[in-house]
Amino acid sequence: MTLKKLALFDLDHTLIPMDSDHAWGEFTTARGWTDAAEFKRQNDAFYEHYKAGTLDVHAYVRFATAAIVRQGASNSIAAHAEFMRSVIQNAIKPQALELVQAHQRAGDTVIVVTATNAFVTRPIAKAFGVDELIAVDLAVDDAPGGTGWYTGAIAGTPSFREGKVTRVNQWLVDHGLDWSQVHTTFYSDSSNDLPLLEKATVPVATNPDARLRALAQERGWRILELFP
Repeated sequence: MTLKKLALFDLDHTLIPMDSDHAWGEFTTARGWTDAAEFKRQNDAFYEHYKAGTLDVHAYVRFATAAIVRQGASNSIAAHAEFMRSVIQNAIKPQALELVQAHQRAGDTVIVVTATNAFVTRPIAKAFGVDELIAVDLAVDDAPGGTGWYTGAIAGTPSFREGKVTRVNQWLVDHGLDWSQVHTTFYSDSSNDLPLLEKATVPVATNPDARLRALAQERGWRILELFP
C-alpha cells in the first residue's frame, strides 16, 4: 500500500523565528488596544508558562483575544492585514518557504499545526502557500441577536500538546484516512509538541528548545537549524 505523505509544521519558532501571537499582542498594544504595562506583564507570564509546559490554554486564549473581541470584526481584520505587511512578511525567511515548497513539489500534503488561534495564523499559513491549517478555533457568538464575532472562548479541542494529536487524527478521519495509511513528517521547535512528535513517522526537531534538543539527541531524531 502506498502511504499518503503529510508534512506537518508547527508555526511559531519553527516556520517563523518568532511567536506570532506574542507579536500580535505587541502590535495591537502599540495601537492602544490594551494597557501596555499590564498586557506585557500578563503576556510574558503566559509565555513563561508555555515554555514550562504549564500553560492554561483556555485562560491564555481569553486573554490573547480580548482586544479583538472588544474591537470587533472590521477593526481587527484591518489591523491584521497591516500586521501581515509590517511584521510577518519580514519574518518569512527564504529557507523556511523553500522547505515548505520542497514538500509541496514532492506531492506531500502540507498542514500547519499550531497552538495559536486561527484568526492570527490563517493569513500566515496562506502566506506560505498552505491552505490546510489546524489551529485553535475560536467560538463565535452566532446566537440570534449575537455579535457574529469571537467570544474569547475556544471552540472544540485546542490544538495544544496532546490536542494536536487529537486534531490531526480528526483531520485524517475527515479525509477517510487513519494513521496506518499516512507517512507523517512533523517539524517543531517545542517540547510541548512531544505528543505529536512521538506519533509522527519522522519527527524533526526544528530550532529546538533546550529540552527538545536533548530528547532529540537522545532518541536520534533529526535536528534542523532552520534559522541562524
